[in-house]
Amino acid sequence: RLPRFIFDLIWDRFLEMASNVEIKARANARARQLRLARLMRGKEIRLRQEDTFFRCPSGRLKLREFSRGPAQLIFYRRANQAGPKVSRYQIARVDSPAKLKALLAGALGKAGVVRKKRTVFLVGQSRIHFDDVERLGRFIEIEVVLKPRQTPAQGRGIAHELMARLTIKKADLLKTAYADLLCTAK
Repeated sequence: RLPRFIFDLIWDRFLEMASNVEIKARANARARQLRLARLMRGKEIRLRQEDTFFRCPSGRLKLREFSRGPAQLIFYRRANQAGPKVSRYQIARVDSPAKLKALLAGALGKAGVVRKKRTVFLVGQSRIHFDDVERLGRFIEIEVVLKPRQTPAQGRGIAHELMARLTIKKADLLKTAYADLLCTAK
């Protein structure tokens, strides 16, 4: 049997998974943080998303539906830890989300649904999300999309720089996904 880290490396290469470094935090100074994000002069996008999570033993699998446009099926792996962490992911466009949702729910079982309003700022190679999550509250996410040959350490450096610019405190960092927070909030 292969050690887990070797299996993960082979599996990620097989799936040609992209990588980012990300953080998730409570937005305890949201108005000020929004102003700071706007000063970065990135493109601003507003949208609504509904993420349906399915049981998946080897990572996370979600169907992301937008208020308009095609949906996305997203598989990802990420450690549950506070602070900048590597996420490896693969995304596929979905033109028939209702059918796929029914199929995956029947085959794997639903693990939860997360509904949110999201304001996204595209700043360089990073995405800064200001999320209003139904039943949970307000959060900030930073995703630094790693370029080919860019190391996770370099991505963490960019994430730390953005955290400082947005005045995100270490105490506000979260370890888990919104879906996990919703399960514990019940």
